[in-house]
Amino acid sequence: MIGLGLIGGSVLRAARAAGRTVWGATASRDDADRARAEGFDVTTVEEALGRDPEALVVLAVPMPALPDLLRKVPAGTRLTDVTSVKGPVHDAVHRYAKQVRFVGGHPMAGTSRSGWEAGSEDLFRDAAWVVTPEEADDHLNDVMRLALDLGAHVVPTTPEEHDEAVARISHLPHVLAAVLAAVGAGGGPLALALAAGSFADGTRVAGSRPELVRAMCEGNRDALLTAVDDALGRLGAARGSLASTGGLAKTIEAGHEGRTMLVNQPPRARVTIDLTKPGALAALRNLGARGGRVVGLNGSTADAETS
Repeated sequence: MIGLGLIGGSVLRAARAAGRTVWGATASRDDADRARAEGFDVTTVEEALGRDPEALVVLAVPMPALPDLLRKVPAGTRLTDVTSVKGPVHDAVHRYAKQVRFVGGHPMAGTSRSGWEAGSEDLFRDAAWVVTPEEADDHLNDVMRLALDLGAHVVPTTPEEHDEAVARISHLPHVLAAVLAAVGAGGGPLALALAAGSFADGTRVAGSRPELVRAMCEGNRDALLTAVDDALGRLGAARGSLASTGGLAKTIEAGHEGRTMLVNQPPRARVTIDLTKPGALAALRNLGARGGRVVGLNGSTADAETS
């Protein structure tokens, strides 16, 4: 495990709880000291990368730190990551670490807090864990098995489709939360004194460390621009309606429908995907595109649920 913040530290804890042999490294002295105090084996990046050539290495560092780190990864390393963008990570791996075996990953879990102390071995319980494989092979199976061992379910997709999706449901909410928090604070002491649940819920992620939010959102610039344009169009329509008729029916009803779709997702049917067949990669990606997920591995097959 390289990186022991919220996500990396949680992976390390959950993997040990699942019975796996783990060790890690981090550039943060505070995170390293706290992890060692809890009995974890924490060493240098170079030693962690070179200890076992058969180990599955998980990278949990901000996007700007990836190029320098990837240059240190030995050829042949079995590698995955937990970064919140996938297209730029795949590009970086192909540029700086061409001789590794890589499957991109992104667990859809987290909090507004950061650092080792924010982590938990239960963070990934029932969470979606995205994988963005370029081929269906044993390495992909190992990455999916890690996610399943940590209590998550696996959603296979492409880097491009992942980045487009998370721009709408993860990165845009960070931008909107920042705007909402700034607008609320602009109302002065009275506005903040009256702030209650809706304001607290809508601004929760604005409490995240700004440098981490910037790295995440700026790293997905193109897809986020599309999502921001969509949001601005809807806000513009809402303003126009409010100014001209005094009504917000279309905006409020569309939002209510979207929330209802999230809460009341359709039941899923069980399917089995043969991972040895030539079309396995396409089948996995199609599963993810339909909102499906892998919930178990059984030899050469994946047990899955699809909408």
